[in-house]
Amino acid sequence: MWVWSKLSGAKWMDAWEDRFYGNPNAVISKLKSQKTVRVEVYTETQEEAEGIQTQFGGSIRKLVHQNWAAITEPQRPPLRIRSSLIISGSRDANARHKLQEEFPSRHIIQIPADMAFGTGDHATTSTCMRFLVDIAKERTKNGQPWSMLDLGCGSGVIAIAASMLGAESCHAMDFDPQAVKVAQRNTTRNEVSNITVTETDVLKWKPERQWPVVVANMFSTILQQAFPTIVQAMEKDADLVISGILYEQWEETCAVAEKCGLTFQQITRKGKWTTARGRFKS
Repeated sequence: MWVWSKLSGAKWMDAWEDRFYGNPNAVISKLKSQKTVRVEVYTETQEEAEGIQTQFGGSIRKLVHQNWAAITEPQRPPLRIRSSLIISGSRDANARHKLQEEFPSRHIIQIPADMAFGTGDHATTSTCMRFLVDIAKERTKNGQPWSMLDLGCGSGVIAIAASMLGAESCHAMDFDPQAVKVAQRNTTRNEVSNITVTETDVLKWKPERQWPVVVANMFSTILQQAFPTIVQAMEKDADLVISGILYEQWEETCAVAEKCGLTFQQITRKGKWTTARGRFKS
């Protein structure tokens, strides 16, 4: 077994928690000085540890005589989203089929925690998917075909959910090449074929088309810079869901969004995170 570790300023603790949330092998500890945190991720292979090191720096070392079962947390129970989705973090190839037998009326998504990517149960991701379920039901009821753009896709769970909820196609983007690989692997694992995953920096991207549903789950500093581009990517009367915003950053983020012509009709706070559903002002 191997462990990747890195020391970081305590002010970045929220960012590390967001990045590794849902990974049962991640440990974030605040040191005595209270100004520094130690971030650790335990992996089964050297290759996984080196992959995280390539992304974030830090160091890796091999564990000797460690009780791996004692280090890792128990598997989280499946996450239920409204009455439509169940997300399993199990690596068991048969887990999704067993859950489907137990919950025949729900869509089952299997997202194991891969390296630095969680399983979808972070407050920002799960709330995005709750809004997405509502949007899908409204569009289905009104007979509106729809496609979805997923900005900052991470593990790909939101795009996979959209596909299962009826989206005709999904374009998922992330600037992190490892996220792209993980998302592509998850689309294959969940047997969805209408999702395109690309390595894209939203701050440099110029949309060549528009989408009726756009989800952007990114840190507020990135969102604020990306709002003009997000607006360009939205069809008329498009639904927008944004998240990744700390509660104390919401007012500033909302003000920037409104200057770009966006308005929000639903705002949800879960823990220290804010998620909002909105539209472009007509």
